[in-house]
Amino acid sequence: MTRHYFGTDGIRGVVGQDPITPDFFIRLGFAIGSILVKNNRDEKIKHPSVVIGKDTRVSGYMLESALESGFIAAGVDVYLTGPIPTPAIAYLTKALRSQAGIVISASHNPFPDNGIKIFSEAGEKLPDSFEAEVELALNESIKTVLPHELGKAKRVDDAEGRYVEFCKSTFPEKLNLRGLKIVLDCAHGATYHVAPKIFSELGAEVIAVGNEPNGFNINLDVGSTHPKTIKEATLKHKADLGIAFDGDGDRVVMIDHLGHIVDGDQLLLVIAKALKAKNQLKGGVVGTLMTNMAIEKAFQDLGVEFIRTHVGDRYVLEALLEKGWSIGGENSGHILTLDQHSTGDAIIASLQVLKSLRLLNQSLHDATKDSPLYPQVLINVETHKKIDLEKNKSIQDAVRSVEEKLNNKGRVLLRPSGTEPKIRVMVEGQDLEEVKSYANLIAEKVKEAA
Repeated sequence: MTRHYFGTDGIRGVVGQDPITPDFFIRLGFAIGSILVKNNRDEKIKHPSVVIGKDTRVSGYMLESALESGFIAAGVDVYLTGPIPTPAIAYLTKALRSQAGIVISASHNPFPDNGIKIFSEAGEKLPDSFEAEVELALNESIKTVLPHELGKAKRVDDAEGRYVEFCKSTFPEKLNLRGLKIVLDCAHGATYHVAPKIFSELGAEVIAVGNEPNGFNINLDVGSTHPKTIKEATLKHKADLGIAFDGDGDRVVMIDHLGHIVDGDQLLLVIAKALKAKNQLKGGVVGTLMTNMAIEKAFQDLGVEFIRTHVGDRYVLEALLEKGWSIGGENSGHILTLDQHSTGDAIIASLQVLKSLRLLNQSLHDATKDSPLYPQVLINVETHKKIDLEKNKSIQDAVRSVEEKLNNKGRVLLRPSGTEPKIRVMVEGQDLEEVKSYANLIAEKVKEAA
């Protein structure tokens, strides 16, 4: 079935443009709610319930109200948390024994965008099959349940405190962060209030930036997608390291004390190193098609099995569950540590990195300096029609030519974007100038086909 609304991570778009409109969100709430009611097999549950959180975008108020109305009309109770990180909703959905969790957010996207992410009662991203069922249900008209069957809405006043304590519980009681000066960039997003509390209560000296959301400045020149800000702040304050989250708190990048950017691939390696040293690594590590080749080689040298999945943390999660492993992630900073949480959590991932540094008795710089990343060039080519990359001879000839020149010391990846009308051309190798020229060569062939 072709999906019209759901992309690789929920639904996302520009506010006011279909489907990010109040009328669609009422229909969406009713569609999801109707499925929850239909699937309810527990006679003790009079009304299924759903937890709704959001990031700091001003449009969240409008979309929250619309979703709430749709769910109540379907006979579903609603718990409202207000602004809180995406992974907090995964946790609270389980803690409140709800049947689903909804986050109103466009993650790292700019302020004009918004959307939703959906979690199951187990606090996991929902499978494609559920999203397909929702899309079918959206074709049905809204038929409000009888008045005595309507759901109710309730605000969860202690949501923030619950999540703060949950995050702190993932850091060993015998360890602390005393003596560390840390800069936190909260992207003017959902972590702005909870993250400084968590790290300071664990003993760190915290300097917060990007912690003054006004509804319009989320991700604006701050956060994990704009590492220049955290780099400058880390160097200015002579901090031990910097940590930058994205707008909804499920991605993280770090900065070492010298100003070097440490991405999700490298952070994953740090966590795996410490677990391996303590004989606590459960199986291997899951990355994606975008994981840097240097990191794959580092895992091999470490004697750790490594596999790749499609891009998207849901696919990383599926592979981890299938293998029975515990850690995986993406270079963008989505990191899953399933022994701590059911979904990617930027704050918890950061705490696992800091725990690892304590156990390894190393600084972030020392723990990552021996695994420099291969240069990687990514070009996004806009397309106006669907291109069969596998059957286009010109593109495939260019790819084969580049792969021969790389001689197993680099790689080429072409893939359609899951959220935009673009083809992503990625070339990776040991020489930056060569990689640039190869990427441009293939991108030109894609442009010709577009």
